[in-house]
Amino acid sequence: MKSLPKRQPPKKAAEKAKATPLEPVNYIMIALGALVIAASYWGIYLERDVDGVFALFVSPITLIGSYLWIIFAILYRPRAEKKQEG
Repeated sequence: MKSLPKRQPPKKAAEKAKATPLEPVNYIMIALGALVIAASYWGIYLERDVDGVFALFVSPITLIGSYLWIIFAILYRPRAEKKQEG
């Protein structure tokens, strides 16, 4: 006869609060990336020229950089602070 699996003790409130996948730093980084993306598209709109310098050179670089920045912001994990005993 199989035994029932043991119950795990309930998690503490501090552990439950830490269960969020992203830190506030991550959200700030994502917001900055989204702001740069919006500004790049807005710059293309204001230029209104398909062959313009901003549309061909500046905007693609800023857009690719911003999308990479957002991916980095999602994957970034701040280092845990070491507890100082003393």
